[in-house]
Amino acid sequence: MKVKLLIVDDEPEIREMVQRHFRFLGFEVDVAEHGAQALQVMGEARYDIVISDIMMPVMNGTEMLREIRRQYPMTHVIMMTGYVTMDNALTCMRLGADTLIFKPLEELGQLEQAVADAVKHIGHWLDLLKQLQSMKPPTA
Repeated sequence: MKVKLLIVDDEPEIREMVQRHFRFLGFEVDVAEHGAQALQVMGEARYDIVISDIMMPVMNGTEMLREIRRQYPMTHVIMMTGYVTMDNALTCMRLGADTLIFKPLEELGQLEQAVADAVKHIGHWLDLLKQLQSMKPPTA
């Protein structure tokens, strides 16, 4: 199963670091600078997992998360923030983010684990769908 990631962050260093890390791990990875650009990119290609910052210009991460849940409900969304507040955490939880990771990203182990959890969840549902497809339809 080839998993496709979209990294959304207005900081080029973060985007590039996360993109490079997950490409090295074998993922197909694209990037966007803000939520509006991410939604535009998502309209052109399917992504399994979105990793996004919260505080960004044009469209912030929680506004983008709201739209992803509306338009692409099966996409896993991992939020990141350096602006740690209870409001940000509760908003992400309420809008259905898979998890919230705090910056700075000094080591990527926590982010890597969040992606691994999402991949495991995707794999589980793909296995169920394969089982359903292999079943014979009931005869009347």
